[in-house]
Amino acid sequence: MATRSRLGQLAGLLIAGLVVCAPVAQAGEIQAPAPVIMQAAAAHDALSQPPPGPVLDPAETDKANSQETKNKVIAGIAAAILLGLVILGRRSRSKKKKS
Repeated sequence: MATRSRLGQLAGLLIAGLVVCAPVAQAGEIQAPAPVIMQAAAAHDALSQPPPGPVLDPAETDKANSQETKNKVIAGIAAAILLGLVILGRRSRSKKKKS
């Protein structure tokens, strides 16, 4: 009897999974995009525009790099201080435990 109920539960779960996944599989089908026809004037305008993307200023880049380096140094010093506190705390705890 136990095997029949487990088979029924397994079949129910399988059917439920198929019902849930069927709309997802249908939505995932790829449709061919509509063909795009460019006109000569539009093609000419596209060539005269500047390329998209950010314009990087070397002075700002150097300033950002120096600020990042400063932040890393500060974080390193803070990590070293915290590590020292942990080591000192463990040492003092182990000395109290021995005595």
